[in-house]
Amino acid sequence: METFNHACDDISKVAYDSKTFNQYKLHHILYYRIREQYTLPAQLTVRAVSKVVDSYKTERRHLHLFDPHGAIIYDQRIMSFKGLEKVSLTTLEGRVIVSLLVGAYGKLDQRRIRGQADLLYIKGEFYLCLVVEQPEEPPLTPEGYLGVDLGIIKLATTSDGVSYSGEKVESVRAHYMGLKAELQHVGTESAKRHLRKLSGREARFKRQVNHKISKELVVVAKDTKRAIALEDLKGIRAQTTVRRKQRERHGKWAFNQLRAYIKYKAKVAGVPMLMVDPRNTSRRCSACGHIEKRNRVSQSEFKCRSCGFELNADLNAAKNIQWRAEVNQPIVVCPDGNLNYKPIPLGVGS
Repeated sequence: METFNHACDDISKVAYDSKTFNQYKLHHILYYRIREQYTLPAQLTVRAVSKVVDSYKTERRHLHLFDPHGAIIYDQRIMSFKGLEKVSLTTLEGRVIVSLLVGAYGKLDQRRIRGQADLLYIKGEFYLCLVVEQPEEPPLTPEGYLGVDLGIIKLATTSDGVSYSGEKVESVRAHYMGLKAELQHVGTESAKRHLRKLSGREARFKRQVNHKISKELVVVAKDTKRAIALEDLKGIRAQTTVRRKQRERHGKWAFNQLRAYIKYKAKVAGVPMLMVDPRNTSRRCSACGHIEKRNRVSQSEFKCRSCGFELNADLNAAKNIQWRAEVNQPIVVCPDGNLNYKPIPLGVGS
């Protein structure tokens, strides 16, 4: 791995100095020298050139250097599988056969491994990140919609009245933020080692929570033969103003991650999903349709100024998302499992 990345540094310097970022040209210039100088097998030399070229596709103003323990890209010429328990990898000393330990979440029994794989070295352990094909179930024909409102205090609220609290996530975030600040203030080598151990723990916790929520939402939708309706919140960070005390919490909330998890799990399960216009979903009364800013009494309270209807604000929004899907969207399943629709703004009094 270290030799591979040293070779990438060498290739990168030549590419940057000569402004040559074409893989075919770099291969022609450097292949034999790199292979001989670093004793790399033929295909690993090809992969090193490819890694450098890929890195310059988005940014060419600066020289790119590579971490000594950066990923090695393996393809089918230098990697083969012996069942699902072992993998054969090309190294400087030839082929080695290594045992695989696959986590329960990523079972490979019904999936087909394809294409390239990245060999990573993380905290003393080697990981092989595989690209696999996941069989998808045929899209169901929905008989209704499950409206889902995503938020910060409550991570998700469904039109059925089920809520997923964000209190534990906020507690974990606050804990790590305080601990990191304290360790950074200390600044000793021991504190720095502790900071490195903390690295990624908060993110892993959030991913775990979002996986659990998204899985439960998809299971409910599938069991009740409904499509999932979410708000289209593109650009929500830039459009939303929050108080100073809430900026840290708002900025660190995984707006897109949970939505992405719901989307891909729904597709695998054959559950259609669509995005609806979010305008007025928090101000519209789900009982009478009256829209007014003052309807939203507080973060958690909704009280209609017209009919007096009262409900939890997040649940009211989820019901409006469901209503918008039912009123404006035809229940027609497309080949990709999504629904055809044209957003219609929620007008005043509608």
